Amino acid sequence: MKVQIRWADIDQNRHLRHSVYYDFGAWIRIKFLTEHGLSTAKMEELNTGPVIFREEAIFKREIRSEEEITIDVELVSGTPDFGRWSLRHHFRKADGTVAAIVNLDGAWIDIQKRKLTSPGDVVRRAFEAFPKAAEFKIIHAERSESKN
Repeated sequence: MKVQIRWADIDQNRHLRHSVYYDFGAWIRIKFLTEHGLSTAKMEELNTGPVIFREEAIFKREIRSEEEITIDVELVSGTPDFGRWSLRHHFRKADGTVAAIVNLDGAWIDIQKRKLTSPGDVVRRAFEAFPKAAEFKIIHAERSESKN
């Protein structure tokens, strides 16, 4: 998706504020999920929502005011039901140079129980639609057991 940098996105150093990378990533992810049948209204109906465990940005080149950038999203890994997953965004300048990479790990939470959940077919289908990273793999989540 192409994004035009706005005045409000720029910091004191006249380049893209660090937090804007995360905001743009979230916007792209939710837009993608909505386009693949998993809107916020559908998440509410399913009593489920995404939860982020880790999100990191690797900054490579400055993005300045009025630049147009392209942001993609790809699935790096996921459990078989996509209850847990890892995604990656690339922020590219108009000439194709990678300006930043945002990596994140997440899962699905039952909004009422406040516990991680297996999200079901609607979520699975939406996640199957994500472009896959070259190193995409299916993972098996570790479960911690209490030893009391």
